[in-house]
Amino acid sequence: MKTFIIAEAGVNHNGDIETAFKLVDAAVEAKADAVKFQIFKTENLTTNNAPKATYQKQTTASNETQAQMLKKLELSYDNFEKLNNYCKAKNILFLASPFDIESLHFLLSLSPDYIKIASGEIQNLPMLKIIAGKNKKIIMSTGMATIDEIQNTVDYLINNGTKKQNISILHCNTQYPTPYNDVNLLAIKQLKRIFKTKVGYSDHTIGIEIPIAAVAIGATIIEKHFTLNRLMEGPDHKTSIEPNELKKMVSSIRNVELALGNKYKIVTKSELDNINIVRKSIVAARDIKKDEIFTENNITLKRPGTGLSPMLWDKVIGTKAKKNFYKDDFIEI
Repeated sequence: MKTFIIAEAGVNHNGDIETAFKLVDAAVEAKADAVKFQIFKTENLTTNNAPKATYQKQTTASNETQAQMLKKLELSYDNFEKLNNYCKAKNILFLASPFDIESLHFLLSLSPDYIKIASGEIQNLPMLKIIAGKNKKIIMSTGMATIDEIQNTVDYLINNGTKKQNISILHCNTQYPTPYNDVNLLAIKQLKRIFKTKVGYSDHTIGIEIPIAAVAIGATIIEKHFTLNRLMEGPDHKTSIEPNELKKMVSSIRNVELALGNKYKIVTKSELDNINIVRKSIVAARDIKKDEIFTENNITLKRPGTGLSPMLWDKVIGTKAKKNFYKDDFIEI
């Protein structure tokens, strides 16, 4: 199965539409399947005095509130409409996570193929109610959520109009960056076993190794933050990958997909040419005269493998030579 790769632009446009266009271009160049943004109105998302997360304090001005930081990262609905049209023109899927009811309604007006539910909204019942009733394809991140919380949300979506086959679950850790010892990729297998839905992975680690490994574990969706330049100001740039890394990640995932194969151990077409080259045959270790007994002293194993198989060694030992053999001749019995 082809992995659905989401290039997460998030708020790395820094509130500038031209930067957002460039992020779309980078995602297209990397051959990602979709590029995703975050849609919100700051006044609907956070109170004026809400504190910033620790990682946000480390990457943005320490004396501003979360609301002040987010306001600088907003794009207008008009700009998101332009972005949606730009993605269509560039033949890449436009995705977005809405963070408030008003923004959700706007997103729905764009008739998106998917609705992305961010980890922080997994218990946003009013939002879930609206999403469920639309029976859209849903990709849901599960950072900070227990199995029971995930189950409650999945059940609620299904009971309120969403078909189970339209739900995809992303394993996720919401620490930026995520420590490697907290990634817990094997949870992907647990989520598959319990929910029997498509399961992917939303990554917040440094580098590209972990999402590539997630595909080998069984993730069928990968979401990864990217930026035009990690040195840009803003909360998410430093933990994002740059365009050349995004391109390498996508390419590596495609290689892993090919390498996963069909789960059956077989001799592949590419190996056939090598069988006779690297396997061995029973050959004369020295000159052997007719009627001489074959022993471990006068026969040996050497390449190529076009003569008697080494598996016949015990059958050959103790028999008589039917003719003269010169050193390195294939033994015949």
